[in-house]
Amino acid sequence: MITCYLRYLIDPDKLEEFENYARLWMRLIEKYGGTHHGYFLPGDSLPSAAFSFPGVGEEGPSNVAVALFSFPSLVAYETYRRKATEGEECRAATAYYEETKCFIKYERSFMRTLPGD
Repeated sequence: MITCYLRYLIDPDKLEEFENYARLWMRLIEKYGGTHHGYFLPGDSLPSAAFSFPGVGEEGPSNVAVALFSFPSLVAYETYRRKATEGEECRAATAYYEETKCFIKYERSFMRTLPGD
């Protein structure tokens, strides 16, 4: 399995637009054979994150969102990427971003699962 981790720097004034963008891609990942684990967005009235490991931990930024999705293999992910560039719905989702600019930048990393004992 291959898991994609996306970290977005979002525009807090365009959170609703970003949520709409996220919903589009959640459905599209599933349509193309992936498993979307969700988008994780900044929230209001959340506890402080600085309670653990005093002197080491600190609060994270309030304008970051994260998405995680997986494909069963690298081949399946590459097939998705190829089909996504050809798909009308994917082009529409990209156009929605171009219209709204609901995030400022993103980082993409690929992760592997650490099996439990």
